[in-house]
Amino acid sequence: MRVSGKNVFNEIDLNNVRKIYLSQNFKDQSIMQKIKSANLKYILTDPKVMDKMAPHNQGIIVEINDYNYGSINDITKEDNFILILDHLEDPHNFGAIIRSAEARGIKHIIIPKDRSVIVNETVMKISTGALSRVNIIMVNNLVNAINNLKDKGFFVYAAEADGEDYRKVSYADKICLIIGSEGFGLSRLVRENSDVIISIPMKGKVNSLNASVSAGILLFGIGE
Repeated sequence: MRVSGKNVFNEIDLNNVRKIYLSQNFKDQSIMQKIKSANLKYILTDPKVMDKMAPHNQGIIVEINDYNYGSINDITKEDNFILILDHLEDPHNFGAIIRSAEARGIKHIIIPKDRSVIVNETVMKISTGALSRVNIIMVNNLVNAINNLKDKGFFVYAAEADGEDYRKVSYADKICLIIGSEGFGLSRLVRENSDVIISIPMKGKVNSLNASVSAGILLFGIGE
């Protein structure tokens, strides 16, 4: 996987670095010191060539190993808020949600293996370092994951337009929040296996919010 930018470089695990391209006029001494301290090799490259490889690269492009997804077994009894993304498709939304989740203190986000956004260079860049502090768990079946969480004592709240006003719901001590996909919302079986459907009340003429905006509102609006 190829990522770029100074902020991304400062957050990645240097043990996962395979190759580094630096602009011929790269002058960030802090990053250069990190590269030298880790004994990483780099290739000085024409800035025009780098712009074709990755626009807005800030003079540094890094090839790293693909993301190593976690397991649902990573969730421990100390965890009390888990986020599930039900077939989210937009990497920009995914990256923004990871940032909001990390700011909320959430340690684990669950995504399905099929028909879902994955952790790629866009997600890594948009999340701006938060990805290194949030464990992304990929599962084969979301319903099985939901039932696993219920066995661990979690109460499942899924966001949909026709649900209860999220501000009027009494929340359990252990919360699993589900955000649906951008175009289709919650999948049928996920909705049927959720405990409560919640919604964000709308006062304008727009009847839905961007998935990352909805996630941000609910992450900070419930369970506090």
